[in-house]
Amino acid sequence: MRSLIFYVAVSLDGFIADTSGGWSAFDDSPAVLRQLFAEYPETCPAPARAPLGVTAPNRHFDAVIMGRRTHQPALDAGLTSAYPHLHQYVITHHDDLPADPTVTVSDDPLALVRGLKESPGKDLWLCGGGELAGQLLEEIDVFRFKINKVLLGAGVPLFGNRAVTLQLEEVGRRPLSEQVDLVEFRPAR
Repeated sequence: MRSLIFYVAVSLDGFIADTSGGWSAFDDSPAVLRQLFAEYPETCPAPARAPLGVTAPNRHFDAVIMGRRTHQPALDAGLTSAYPHLHQYVITHHDDLPADPTVTVSDDPLALVRGLKESPGKDLWLCGGGELAGQLLEEIDVFRFKINKVLLGAGVPLFGNRAVTLQLEEVGRRPLSEQVDLVEFRPAR
């Protein structure tokens, strides 16, 4: 069975983006990106792969799941998919997305994820946003956070507007820089 892995950057105070949806407060230095893309090459967006020298095949994921707001920056850049090397699922109630054979649109995240977990393939990458993560909380098997040692004070909450109490067990931690640790948790179920 495939696992749903919530792999995302987050501030110490639980925000995945600032109030304008940006990530400029997070450490995306070349040294950090090299480490992340060496381990998770499939998480490098297509336009950045050649400039960053990312040529490795998918190691962990063959599908990415995201909400419409997470997908919007790709659309704003003129891309119908930032991850054509993955099957991309966009959760939205809007029907105005441009057609792309690598993008599937759904408005039922629970049914989608439950079906994908039962199908063959690599693990599933939940890359955002917070509202979607809140909706899928009980389906998340692994929380893999790029914890940035910064306080944003406000922004896009990790689990949207959902109040969350969930015991987690830390199963791995690796420093990526002075400002970022890659930390993996599993639900203590």
